[in-house]
Amino acid sequence: MSYAAPDVSTTFRSLAAPTSERANLLGVGIHAIDLPMAASLIERAVREGTKGYVCVTGVHGVMEAQRDSQFREVLSRAFLVVPDGVPTVWVGRWQGNVGMKRVYGPDLMLEVCRRSVDTNIRHFLYGGNPGVADQLAERLRQMFPGIQIVGTFTPPFRPLTTSERSSLASLMEATLPDIVWVGLSTPKQEKFMAEMLPSLPCRIMVGVGAAFDIHTGHVKDAPEWIKHAGLQWAHRLYQEPRRLWRRYLVNNSRFVVAIGLQLAGLRHHPLPSACTNPPLASLPSQD
Repeated sequence: MSYAAPDVSTTFRSLAAPTSERANLLGVGIHAIDLPMAASLIERAVREGTKGYVCVTGVHGVMEAQRDSQFREVLSRAFLVVPDGVPTVWVGRWQGNVGMKRVYGPDLMLEVCRRSVDTNIRHFLYGGNPGVADQLAERLRQMFPGIQIVGTFTPPFRPLTTSERSSLASLMEATLPDIVWVGLSTPKQEKFMAEMLPSLPCRIMVGVGAAFDIHTGHVKDAPEWIKHAGLQWAHRLYQEPRRLWRRYLVNNSRFVVAIGLQLAGLRHHPLPSACTNPPLASLPSQD
């Protein structure tokens, strides 16, 4: 299956960043940005009427892309692919992207939501187990009084039927969100965004994975020192060993070997041309 490229204006595309502003992780391009820049680019996209989706990608996503050519295509068509994991940042800096910093999905969600109180950006929450999206909406309203959460939708654990797709589209047409936050799992959420974005009345879709469960307290977030040490995977594995052991123990080991061969120059993974790179050079990085 192929995915339609997002509808990006000619002006916006003309400002696209060069390939050198993406880190190359096994042929997956990760934008060399930080959290404030990612939030600013999303805000600008909404303001300028740009349509696109944002992939929050770490080692798991990079390794999924090695096995799944459709998923690799989805990543290459993203408006933004941000470095969700510390190892992706380490590799990016090794490649010369010294200003690259982690853009953790749950943090990105909170930063964009915080800013949106003053900009009147409208949010829609898609994903999570039954009741979680509504809990998250209430939590965000408590954290950011005045935020506009205009709707929620809890999908089934299977592809949407034609009727369910129609219901989702009707709900969004009635609420007209600017940003849709998608809380599924990788690569399901990325494929969903790529497939559905052209037909939904929103500007930006952002896949944030476990952010729904983390912000509602269903999954405990790791302490900051564990995050900075690049060990958040171990913290998640401790909480959900049956579900995550293969993702982290097998995937991480394969990643270490594969990225070691790439960095040593023994394996080459060229980057595909990005369809909609954002104008990174026009927004300075912030601490």
